Amino acid sequence: MQLNTHDLKQLDDRYLCALPQEALQRLSSKLLSDLKEAHDRLNQNSSNSSRPPSSQSPWENREEIASGDDDEEKVPREAGSEGATDPRKEGKGEDDAADGQKDKPSTDAKDPKTEPKPSGRLGKRPGEPGYGRTQTLPIDKTCIHRPTTCGGCSAPLSETCESSAAYTARYELELESPAGGGHGLVLVQTKHVYYESQCSCGHCTREQPGRCRAEEGWSVELTEWHLAGPLLVVFICALAMRQRLSRARIQEFLRDWFGLSLSRATINQCIHEGGRAVEPVVKEGILNAVREAEILYADETSWKEQGALLWLWVFTCTTVTFFIVGKRTREMVVRVLGEAFENWLMSDGYGVYRDVSWRLRCWAHILRKARGLEESLDQEAHRFGRQVLTVFKELMAAVYQARGSPPESPLRSVFAETLAELFATCLEHAESKHEKTRALARELLNDWDTFWVILDYPWLPLTNNAAERALRHWVIARRISHGTRTPQGTHAFGLLASVIETCRQRAVSPWPYLAEVIRQRRKDLPAPPLPLPTAG
Repeated sequence: MQLNTHDLKQLDDRYLCALPQEALQRLSSKLLSDLKEAHDRLNQNSSNSSRPPSSQSPWENREEIASGDDDEEKVPREAGSEGATDPRKEGKGEDDAADGQKDKPSTDAKDPKTEPKPSGRLGKRPGEPGYGRTQTLPIDKTCIHRPTTCGGCSAPLSETCESSAAYTARYELELESPAGGGHGLVLVQTKHVYYESQCSCGHCTREQPGRCRAEEGWSVELTEWHLAGPLLVVFICALAMRQRLSRARIQEFLRDWFGLSLSRATINQCIHEGGRAVEPVVKEGILNAVREAEILYADETSWKEQGALLWLWVFTCTTVTFFIVGKRTREMVVRVLGEAFENWLMSDGYGVYRDVSWRLRCWAHILRKARGLEESLDQEAHRFGRQVLTVFKELMAAVYQARGSPPESPLRSVFAETLAELFATCLEHAESKHEKTRALARELLNDWDTFWVILDYPWLPLTNNAAERALRHWVIARRISHGTRTPQGTHAFGLLASVIETCRQRAVSPWPYLAEVIRQRRKDLPAPPLPLPTAG
């Protein structure tokens, strides 16, 4: 916009009539340019801009959405199959400018004498009375835990040993199938009693609840001492991660439907414990599979951690999906893919991906941007957008046809003249006065080679649709929750999302598997491997 609000407030009929003709023509040109830009903005929708489909009113007609680099934008699923082995081409171009955010200094004047000093700790103040559970539930069953082997001489201990006595107990709330083989889940409270036994050698051995050893980066414990059993922990994780409920709504749900009162701190502890439990699964199973994937899809979207701007990254292939939250830098890509990633990477035009040698560019992003230019009121933008859209549609039709029957000549040579004309047009518009025209021309020039690899290997994917779909659910969750609040919560979110999405990708329910992972990890045992994809 050339005229701001302050300028427009000063314009009226008297001012326009007093202007000389030359000045009036200059002002008219500015007004016409601003009017066209305003109309282009009003015409934006999810099919020709980065606006998500949710921004449209329910009563508006929605066209078939072709693509988009926004998180919830739908991209049509392409036909064709993906291959296994091939030569690679290296993408070229300059880096895009990374998004930045500057912190604004605070202007609030505070008196250091009256400003309360932070205590440096969370929880109740020293000396104040503590709080415990006030809800009393009936004990449905009792489970006895006795030592079986002497901790001193390793001799077997008899359950009927006279010197055996209970020394502690704990209560566990768990969801179980109803007795008699019914359907659904019921809440059961179990009293676990732990015994100590004295061996004939004089050594006293105690049976103790399982506890996972300390792990770096986690303040939440992974232990059987916790009130919630494994399946109840997973149920809370499902409400938070898949049903997108806040801690307060989970608390309300448990109270209304199970008659169970849990504090929000306990609910939060369950979610963090679930994240810690699956960390080895993600690091050893999912992350390694991502680095070995022959075709990998990558995308990122903004994420907030206690108001600070971060990015939710997704890396997905045919068998696994990996999520991680961090900064929008090259270091994050290297952290996930490693230094020696030598397979195909499908991405959008963000510059941090350009260090990957074998890179593919998403055509759907270009189609969307070209469609927006074609619908622009600016004549130069309209012509350029129509030409780009025509070329890409023609090439896309040829790629689909080549997937059905191999062409007699390589597609790149068949369309060499067309590509040369498009390249010349992009050079011509690289310094265009129209911002979006200039941006699209430069984007095509920067990643020129990466767009046309598909002409040499038609079986490669055309769009980044897989990564877009993987992000969609979590973008909706972000809109509801506004992100996470602590680094540990952020880390747990990424780990749980990775396991949940990977299991769903393999047509396997993640919840029984997550419950077993928590059950084993609480005993300081290795986590079971990820379930294999189901047949069909």
